[in-house]
Amino acid sequence: MNELLNIFENKKSEYLDYLKKFIEIDTQTIGHGIKGGNEKNGQIFLENLFNELGVFKIRKEYLDDDVLKKALEEYNEGNLGHNNNDRYNLIAEFKGKSDKTLVFNGHVDTMPIGNKEDWKYNPFGEINEKYIYGRGTTDMKGGLMAAIMAIKLLKDSNVELPCNVVINSVADEEGGGNGSIVTAMNKNVYGDGVIVCEPSDNKILVAHMGFVFFKVKVRGIALHSAEKWKGINAIEKAIKLIESINELEKTWLMKYKHSLLPPPTINVGVIKGGDAGSTVPDYCEFDLCIHYIPGEMSYSQVKKEFEEKIFERAQGDEFMRHNLPELEIYQMGNGFEINQEDKFVKYIKDTCALIDNNIDIAGGTAGNDARIFSNISKIPTVILGPGLLKDCHTIDEKLDINEYYKYIINYANIILNFK
Repeated sequence: MNELLNIFENKKSEYLDYLKKFIEIDTQTIGHGIKGGNEKNGQIFLENLFNELGVFKIRKEYLDDDVLKKALEEYNEGNLGHNNNDRYNLIAEFKGKSDKTLVFNGHVDTMPIGNKEDWKYNPFGEINEKYIYGRGTTDMKGGLMAAIMAIKLLKDSNVELPCNVVINSVADEEGGGNGSIVTAMNKNVYGDGVIVCEPSDNKILVAHMGFVFFKVKVRGIALHSAEKWKGINAIEKAIKLIESINELEKTWLMKYKHSLLPPPTINVGVIKGGDAGSTVPDYCEFDLCIHYIPGEMSYSQVKKEFEEKIFERAQGDEFMRHNLPELEIYQMGNGFEINQEDKFVKYIKDTCALIDNNIDIAGGTAGNDARIFSNISKIPTVILGPGLLKDCHTIDEKLDINEYYKYIINYANIILNFK
């Protein structure tokens, strides 16, 4: 291990440079993946890097609505109707001495940068003495590149891989996980354990919330506001529905508990309606996200209870009773949980403790692709990666450089002992 650390010290600026080059590449999704994404730019860069590292085999796996439709029918997973043009996963296999296989999963797509003028630092990569800034540093090019650099560190140290290592770089995670869903449904990744390299706040995450995104559309009758009483204000009707949603959230808060996760939540994040202050609005829509507890709650239950609450409230309103709100689910993902006593979880904790004895097991609030490998592929899975959740999707997104370095060593050590 000491020799490995010496090599690392001599090479770490090179390993940071690979991450900076990766951040410089535009891999933004468009409209949560519905309108497409620029992942191909990043996948070309990674494919060249895998070849430099002497990869045994690389497979390209294009996103496919037929596969996603099947996943939706069988597992309630899959987000249909996305623009899949030029969007594909990479599966890079590195051969080791044993038959055991360790998989590192990460997504190459990032959220949009938004207004570039709002950024103090370059959204496509800037480094100071402590942080590397840019879209995707934490979510999650940092984790994905740390796993790749762990392989490079072992090769730079002339250490033969003790096990097979697979890097699964996927597209359209920000659109609900379509890339990993396609990989799992095609059975193109198999192994004895999966590490999803999402930022884990320096913890080993063994559970995360399920999520459902709803769009609710409400109708009214437009009229000049001088005769407001003759019209039907769609915004006011929407407010009544939102109040009923808050009641449902309170019911769930009292009913459902989890030792590692927070209570379920319903967040109204977007609302649109009306054209002018002088016009009674005839249309209002709002988007919301429900996060729910795995095991205790299910997608079908959440969907049923939410819809019942909306339509129950609509029945209590004379206009909405005859003009029911329209509901649309535009993104979803199941919850994830693995037993803390699972041998893979114990292995990861024991091995991480060699580098950082403060690391602990916890649950994560944000959904990610761990659920897919656990629920569909049935492979033991944990979430473990550099960075903090609070830095994801933010202006001036950043990653602590020393955190990135630590996870290169951490991942290399996990590979070394996975025999």
